[in-house]
This record gives sequence, structure tokens and C-alpha cells, in this order.
Amino acid sequence: MRLSGYLWFVRSGIVGLAMASIGISSVAAGTDVPQSREQISLSYAPLVEQTAPAVVNIYTKTIVKQRRVSPLFNDPFFQRFFGEDFGLQFGQQKQRVQNSLGSGVIVGRDGMIVTNNHVIEGADQIRVVLTDRREFDAELVGVDEQTDIAVLRIDSEGAELPIIELGDSDQLLVGDLVLAIGNPFGVGQTVTSGIISGLARTHVGVADIGSFIQTDAAINPGNSGGALVTMDGHMAGINTAIFSNNGGSLGIGFAVPANMVRFVIEGLGADGRVVRPWLGAWGQAVSSDIAESLGLDRPEGVLVNEFWPDAAAERAGLKRGDVILEVNGNPVSDPLELKFRIASLRVGSDATLTILRPDGREMIAVALETAPTEPSPDTTQINGNNPFAGLTIANMSPALGEELKLGRINPGVTVLKVSRGTPAAQLRFRPMDRLISVNGTGVTSVDDVRTLARGKNTQWEIVIDRGGRRLSLVVGQ
Repeated sequence: MRLSGYLWFVRSGIVGLAMASIGISSVAAGTDVPQSREQISLSYAPLVEQTAPAVVNIYTKTIVKQRRVSPLFNDPFFQRFFGEDFGLQFGQQKQRVQNSLGSGVIVGRDGMIVTNNHVIEGADQIRVVLTDRREFDAELVGVDEQTDIAVLRIDSEGAELPIIELGDSDQLLVGDLVLAIGNPFGVGQTVTSGIISGLARTHVGVADIGSFIQTDAAINPGNSGGALVTMDGHMAGINTAIFSNNGGSLGIGFAVPANMVRFVIEGLGADGRVVRPWLGAWGQAVSSDIAESLGLDRPEGVLVNEFWPDAAAERAGLKRGDVILEVNGNPVSDPLELKFRIASLRVGSDATLTILRPDGREMIAVALETAPTEPSPDTTQINGNNPFAGLTIANMSPALGEELKLGRINPGVTVLKVSRGTPAAQLRFRPMDRLISVNGTGVTSVDDVRTLARGKNTQWEIVIDRGGRRLSLVVGQ
């Protein structure tokens, strides 16, 4: 019987990796026995000493205003006649301060800090505390809600700040050793160790754009925004979420990859928002049945089945039925992974897509551009005596679809809101319904709906698209 494993030996403050293959019989016989205490020291201390000072605690304060009102004001009867905000005009207003705690990482000598958006979202005051107990008020530089990343900056007035350099998360391998550094449960800075358990986790449900790193290093509430560090002292990602039934670590944690963090930092515009490219093509994951029909030896890639008219992907020559296998050499396994790979590139650059067609594999260069803002949304609330009364509608554009965080975007008129107690609510219209036709007349713009709503019809036949299904409503007056 033999025991094998990785031991980290500390010699003169330098961390080295050695393979320990220790035979039980050899140890018993007295051979290969360590000759000094230094030879059996197992420690991450030098790595922690290098990286931990750059991981900070983030304290936020949010002033929450409330009014004490009677539950009677929430009755739909009153809200139907006086509006949904009825009751906020009455009652005594009070304020309370809501505090929260998270972590962040200093990544720039100029005081730039990255953390999770959910750590600082809605905060009126952001305070940063370093491990040496220096405290600073932080300025919010920008946020990217789609990746749950926020960028802050502190003014150290010329004093030196520790930093952690961003690594290349595309070079990570499952099994790599990592440390998670943060402030779990507010007990103080804590370091936990583990490995990379998985890569390209897309179905986490934490952010709209994500291909998360999974780790078994213990991550708990308060670790959000802290650093996931590799053994060379670089940041692999920002700890973001855990899978848990009780709020504690179960050995399944997720981090935003460093390459996406880098993109967010570099892509922040003057308005504090990230401008990212848009492909304009959608598809589905390749199942085992589809893979077999295409001659693939395993399910991989995204089968393209829909385009926005004249989008960059269509202009580049991508076609329905193409299977996108790679983006710039990085494999994609499903639509979320494809979205992540495109979103991590810069507007104005080219994306090289490796695609599969019946006659073999090809490579297509797509010029990346921002989501078009046309047509103008023309957001309108419909009133009057008609079935649409109570709907807030808009002309759908790629830019609006991105703002609404829609997966697929179709041209036409989309319902944004349905007011309670209105004819539209009684007909069970829903947000994101798309209006197709009214009494046989196609609907292509908000102006069409305004015109049709003024009609003196005694009967309305309305066709809508709801999640890809066509539904018909027949209303008699």
C-alpha cells in the first residue's frame, strides 16, 4: 500500500510543490524520514501573506423609508379607483438604516476595487476597511448587473495599496488548488482552501451572463465579492454565490471568472455602465439526438435557429442549421456559454466562430457591434374603452431586449406592464406578451395599437405570442 498526495513545503518563505509518494514499509524501516521540522511544514502562509492584504471588508448603509398605513389601503378595490400608490400619501413616514457586509478586492494601485453588485446595490454609503485597519469612503465607479460585478474606487491620498493581479481564468483546470479569502458571517478576514471543482457552470441562476468557476473552498455569507486566488498569487475570480439549503457552505461555491471581471473594468463607459457586443443570433444546445443526426461523436455546441434581421451574425454568413462549436478557440456547450463568450469580447473587435456544416467545419469572422437601438421604443400606456386599456407597450429593439434581460428578442410590439384592475388585466395579458394581430390586421408598431384601440369595434379577435406559443383572445363588447 502506498500513499500519494501534494505537500506544500515552506523554505525561506518560498512556497514549492513536491509530490509525496511515501511507502508505509519505507517509513517503518526508517528511510525517507524528514530530517528537520522545516521539511514537514505544510502551510499556505506565504501565499496568504502576499494576497490577503488586498482583500477588503465592505460595509454599506442604506436608508429605507417606510410609511405606516392601514392594510385597508392595500385592498384592490381602493387601488383600482385611486391607483396602486394609494396609501403611500397617508400614514407616518419613518426611516431606518439597513446595514450589510461583504468583501472586495483591490486590483489597481489607483484604489480600484471590484466586488459583487449585490453587495453594494442601493447603498447610500460604502465604507472600505483594509486588513491593516485603514478605512476609506468608497466611490461607485460603475456596475454591471448582468454579471453581478461592481467597481469602486478609494482615495488613499498617495499611500501605497496592496493589490491582487487578475489572472487568466481560461487557463484554469479542474483540480487546481485555490484559496477563498473574505469575511464570512462578519467574523473577520478568513482564508479557506480547496480546488477548482468545475468550470463553465452556466446554469447557476446568479447572473444573466455567467460561466462560473465552481470550487469546494468554503464560501459563506459575507464572502461575496472576495477573492478566489490561485497558487501563483493571481486572482482566479470573484466569489459570488453558494449552493446551500441553510445558508452555510456545502462545498459548492461559484465565482465570476477573472477574465469577465477584467472585461467589466475595461468596458465601463462614462455613465458607469458596460457596453458589450451583441451577436444577434440564438439557438439551442445540441442534444444527443441532434448530435447523432449531425455526425458528432458527442453533444456539443449551439444549433442556430433564429436571427434578428440584418444582425452582425447574419451579415457575416451564419445560417440557420449551423452549429457554433467555438468562439475564438474556446468551446461552447450551450446558449448561455455562447452568450458569455461573446459578452466577454470588446465592441469593434472580431469574433472567430468555429461552425459545423454538412460539408465540414468552417471558421467565420463576425464584426462585433452593440445592440441596435432601432426601432425607437415609443413606450405608451393604452387607455380608453378597449381590451388594451391598462397595457404599457413598446416597440421591441435589441437594446431594449438587453435592458429587459430577455434571452431571445423578436421584432414587434411587446407588453411591458399590465396595470391591476384594468380591462387588460381581466383578460390576463402578461408582461412580455407580443401582439401579433387584431381582427386580422397585423400589428407591427405601437402606433398600430393606438390606432386600433380607437376603433369602434363590437368584437375583438386578438392574437398574441407568449413564449413562442400563439394564443387567440376573442372579446365581445
